Amino acid sequence: MKGKTSFPPQEGAAPPSRCPDNSAFKQQRLPAWKPQLTIASVLSSFFLIGAFCLTVGVCLVLSANSVREIQIDYSDKCSDCSKLRENSSNWNKECHCSVNFTLKEDILGDVFMYYGLQNFYQNHRRYVISRSDAQLLGRNVNIQRSYCAPFSTYRNGTPMAPCGAIANSMFNDTIDLFYNRNSSVIRVPLLKTGNSWWTDKNVKFRNPESYNLSSAFAGTARPPYWQKPVYLLDEDDERNNGYVNDDFIIWMRVSAFATFRNLYRRVRRIQQFAEGLPAGNYTFQISYNFPVTRFKGRKHVILSTVVWSGGSNPFLGIAYLVSGTAAILTEEASAIQDSNR
Repeated sequence: MKGKTSFPPQEGAAPPSRCPDNSAFKQQRLPAWKPQLTIASVLSSFFLIGAFCLTVGVCLVLSANSVREIQIDYSDKCSDCSKLRENSSNWNKECHCSVNFTLKEDILGDVFMYYGLQNFYQNHRRYVISRSDAQLLGRNVNIQRSYCAPFSTYRNGTPMAPCGAIANSMFNDTIDLFYNRNSSVIRVPLLKTGNSWWTDKNVKFRNPESYNLSSAFAGTARPPYWQKPVYLLDEDDERNNGYVNDDFIIWMRVSAFATFRNLYRRVRRIQQFAEGLPAGNYTFQISYNFPVTRFKGRKHVILSTVVWSGGSNPFLGIAYLVSGTAAILTEEASAIQDSNR
């Protein structure tokens, strides 16, 4: 049999060396720069960092304060509908209410409509994981093995689409905006698509493949708290149905805090609303479906503009101001201590 012939090591031969090669990289002889820190360089660095943070913080705070925003709480103004919705047997009864308000000045530019919830905790661990990402990608999966329970299947075994507590508790109030001008009522045109992230719409959420949506969701049923199946969420736009519905996608992005707002609509800038919302009297027409009384919650409608730094949230600007102030105070304290030596 042919093969390699091994010879025993000769007596007195040196064992193979395990030392690294004699190279600049392996022997750590590469050129390096080691800064020589002095009091002057350290203090100047703290001063420059503090000045930079203070400048950015002031710009961010001024930008956030320039946002035009109006917030209306309609929890009490729709109290009759709220009492009706607290009784689960009235789930199929419609209830509408209206809220009047006045804009004293024009809101120019792009105007966004948000719905806000207060005291609604989406950060509970079991609530956060109560979903099936594979199902939301349009895959045929066994949701009984997911974390959707108890909102996974009905007693007769019919699976829910979509499953989970997040989807089941989806905000489903319908809010329309009307402009009262010269004794005439004008419906403000609102855009319901284009409000979600591109990655959500094209990567994280997909509908099952079929020749139509109703057949794609055949054999499934809507969640218990929903009034219509997932393939009929938007009866005006077939492309905004199923798992790729913008309202559904935005709701599935849970909030870390108990008080939050989600983007609901954008004002379409056409005709008399081409420059934004003109000053005058307005009315919110609300189809009340989402009860909040049992968990002592509140509901709001927010009309807001945006600036280059985002919405009317001054947190980032305040954080920069605090960091800059801390850096300046540290520099001053260090300078005083050095002068006393």
